[in-house]
Amino acid sequence: MSEDLVPFLGRWRLWNQFALRGPGFPADGVLRLAPPGLAEAADTFVPDTPLSGPDWDAFAAELGTAAVETAHVLQDIARTPAFREALAWQNRPLLDSGIAPFLRWDPDTDKRSSMPRQREELVAHYWQRFCVKNDTIGFFGPVGWGRWDPAASGAHVDPGTGLIADSTVYWASWGIDAVARMLDADPALREWIAPRPVPFVVLNGNEARVPGRRPTTVSDAEAAVLARCDGVRPARDIAADLPGTDVARTLHDLVARRWVTWRLEVPAGTHPERALRGWLSTVGDPDLRRRGLDALDLLERGRAKVAAATDETTLLTALQDLERDFTALTDTAATREKSASTAPCRALVYSDTRRSATARLGPAVVEALSPLRLLMDSAGWLTARLAAVVETEIRTVHHRLAAGGDPVDLASFWFACLPVLHGTARTAASEVQREFAERWQRILAVPDDARRVTRRAVDIEESVRREFEGGGGWTAARYLSPDIMMAADGPEAAARGDLTLVLGELHLAANTLGASLFTHQHPDVDELFALTDQDHPGPRLMPLIPKEHRARLSARVRHTLVRPEDYQVALTDFTADPARPRAVRSADALVEERNGALVVRLPDGAVFPAIDVFSHVLTTLSMDLFQPLRPAAHTPRVTVDRLVIAREAWQLPAAEATFADDKDEARRFVRARHWRTRLGLPRFVFVVSPTESRPFYVDFDSPVYVTILAKALRRLARKDPSATATFTEMLPTPEQTWLTDDEGHRYTSELRFVAFDTQGSEAEGAALARGSEAWWATASLR
Repeated sequence: MSEDLVPFLGRWRLWNQFALRGPGFPADGVLRLAPPGLAEAADTFVPDTPLSGPDWDAFAAELGTAAVETAHVLQDIARTPAFREALAWQNRPLLDSGIAPFLRWDPDTDKRSSMPRQREELVAHYWQRFCVKNDTIGFFGPVGWGRWDPAASGAHVDPGTGLIADSTVYWASWGIDAVARMLDADPALREWIAPRPVPFVVLNGNEARVPGRRPTTVSDAEAAVLARCDGVRPARDIAADLPGTDVARTLHDLVARRWVTWRLEVPAGTHPERALRGWLSTVGDPDLRRRGLDALDLLERGRAKVAAATDETTLLTALQDLERDFTALTDTAATREKSASTAPCRALVYSDTRRSATARLGPAVVEALSPLRLLMDSAGWLTARLAAVVETEIRTVHHRLAAGGDPVDLASFWFACLPVLHGTARTAASEVQREFAERWQRILAVPDDARRVTRRAVDIEESVRREFEGGGGWTAARYLSPDIMMAADGPEAAARGDLTLVLGELHLAANTLGASLFTHQHPDVDELFALTDQDHPGPRLMPLIPKEHRARLSARVRHTLVRPEDYQVALTDFTADPARPRAVRSADALVEERNGALVVRLPDGAVFPAIDVFSHVLTTLSMDLFQPLRPAAHTPRVTVDRLVIAREAWQLPAAEATFADDKDEARRFVRARHWRTRLGLPRFVFVVSPTESRPFYVDFDSPVYVTILAKALRRLARKDPSATATFTEMLPTPEQTWLTDDEGHRYTSELRFVAFDTQGSEAEGAALARGSEAWWATASLR
């Protein structure tokens, strides 16, 4: 099959490759925690009647027996080497504090007091994540890959050999940063460190200026030193270039003014240890260089032992040895405390893996996916509307700054636009989201009391075109990344094309496959760069972002499909390699109006739309905007042709779930089932609560998962009596999985696609027609 034979959905060209996300434990693992027959026995009790008498006593005894059996199952899970290894990567201290005492406890003879129950719930909580959450992390969430194939019929799986094809252990960037700080503290190494100005300081002759402050006149010596700070020349070279100047003292003064950074900083990247080793190779003093390399080599040997570990025992030993050496070397704790301000990757190292299974998707999947075009067209309208508001506001800012006649540097422009980004843009995002849902309500006409809503794409296509004309925004907004799940009665049904597609999320204004956790698990990353070249034949302007920021930003999710021809502009954070030819400081770029458009002109004359400077902020604002249904106490499942575009969901007050307060396990289980039946909840749901770090799975046939739910609702009600938790139907269910391994085990999964907006390009439009026709022509010959 020709590489350019890829499907189009209207103006959206799909990448010919997609990620196959899924856990590392089979889906039916969670079903082990639902005792057979117990749910049916619980449902024999009529709601709102006393739970007492002989029948109740018999049921309570049955549940007690089932609880003991479930405890044994949970202990079997906790003994499983793969589970223990996964937990060692996720939260190693729990093996000693939680798992070890749980395994010493005897469910048959010891009392099921509060602590053993908490440990049961601990195992069950991690088990649901390892079995049914499509996380991408470690061997318990490996990245798989697939391609479109017009010769296939539906969805075909090649399971490969074993679960994992490849595995790599990476440094968390904060750990290598700690090593850099340790080296930086050595005064003898200071002269080998290259100082650099902050991205927004402007030097014009003897006048230095930062946005929002009056210009400052500096001495000739200060100006000479500041002009030579480029992040590439070490301090000793600057000193050699300026004989008679006390460069070290001048640098300390410039650092005190916060104009210059003079410390060892490792550029952001997936392999920070390589960057640090590269810097150490530039240290001209052999003894100093060797001292630094010896420290890094010690830690690298520790990481290699972690990567070579073949079982839980050797892994734990290797992790402990690495952490001991790291702490002794850097005087820094080897695990970061979890807090709202701490980014992911709390441990020193993490593992990412590539799944052995690969997938091929054929015409039946494309046909079922076709209604996605309407959703993506509407998403293009959404980003365009948000961009239009921001462009209007930043144009006003530019006019004000340019009124004096002086050129407007990007640094001053950026800081002057911050009130827009933190105020107007956020307000606009909320308003656009509300209008977006209102327009979709007019299109779908969802009745207030509906449980299931089915529409045909052909019937709503004209309404979508009318409501959501236009598109665009900023360059990154030409990307959409849909997460799609497939519900099928097994792999054979999926291969025939007998399946239903379910939209999980639609990630706006982002190519999520460009994240490090995906690209570095691809068998040939050059293929992803070639696809990027197809989308962007010319260079892009990409803002540099911090290394880490709270829960959403770390080295694992950093965009890595950055080509040598792309420009990176440092607005406030310079996290790229300063020696990179196309890394630009905001102080060195100008913002101008050309032919009615606001543009950024870089020092080499390259020109880009000014809106692209704000792409990261705009993408962050857009991230959660795609919600076709208005928030409500209940929203139905909405299906367009064979694509479920919204799963059934409920927003329920935690305080009204009174079963959560029941201390008796049997009563809590029965009352929870009555509550679930009254509200019409399905057996399997995912729950999102403001007090929980991530969504969690609940099986209403499982007492242990009902208990976990009850505790979460109690926590939420205590924090805010008026708060609600969101319940969403699990679709596909564990029985509707199609992804298999070489032993026939079935896994939950989702497909992450990349779609590129070809609108506005005549050549792309012609390619769209040719590509779509060629794809289907090839498919018809299968």
